Amino acid sequence: MALMSSVPLYDTIGTAYTVTRRTEPRIAAQVLAALGDARTVLNVGAGTGSYEPQDRYVLAVEPSAVMRSQRSAGAAPCLVGSAENLPFDDQSFDAAMAFATLHHWPDPIAGLRELRRVARRVVVFTHDTSEAGWLHRFWLTRDYLPEVADLLVGRPSVTDLADAIGARMEPVLIPWDCADGFFEAYWRQPEAYLDEGVRRGMSVWTSVGPDAERRAVQSLHDDLASGRWAERNRDLAGLDAAELGLRLLIA
Repeated sequence: MALMSSVPLYDTIGTAYTVTRRTEPRIAAQVLAALGDARTVLNVGAGTGSYEPQDRYVLAVEPSAVMRSQRSAGAAPCLVGSAENLPFDDQSFDAAMAFATLHHWPDPIAGLRELRRVARRVVVFTHDTSEAGWLHRFWLTRDYLPEVADLLVGRPSVTDLADAIGARMEPVLIPWDCADGFFEAYWRQPEAYLDEGVRRGMSVWTSVGPDAERRAVQSLHDDLASGRWAERNRDLAGLDAAELGLRLLIA
């Protein structure tokens, strides 16, 4: 995740986004179920088009030219825009969705209220970044990348986000063989985080900066080589899916 404007960030790091960031079918099924019977869907912060339902009308909004350029020829039409100022009338869509983008919005609560304004249903994939949730539950942030906590200062909690639109929260489990290479995806495949190409598909590494990245990667490399990582995380070995603080907000 990254806590900055997504336009310069993804115009810089998004050039190979489709290589590691693909739709994970099991998570997509959960998003689709949350959308219910919505026939018209607005996808805000749509990126390259992952998780857009194929069986209904979708209109996408994405600020990054680099991300828009990687959308497939068959993807939904995509407009330039931002979540906080959507150019649509009230209740224009059956549903609005936002997937792994909320943490990039300068004002996420204002953005959520815009989604709530233009759609009768809202489905948002985001993180519980509290100390009791994602920060301490995920070994990568807990043991190797504490700098992530600094990125969260001043940001609304997931409870604040849910309360802003009257949403309920639904946990999203991450399968051990997750096809979508987001930050938490390789929780049972730690060697993946040593791969520069894999890391470039995760905006958090750019956000913490090169010094923190080098230190974290070297420490993880050393712990994998010594067996220290395996010993510290032996409870993960038999899990098919992990609860690491990912949430759907459904309103």
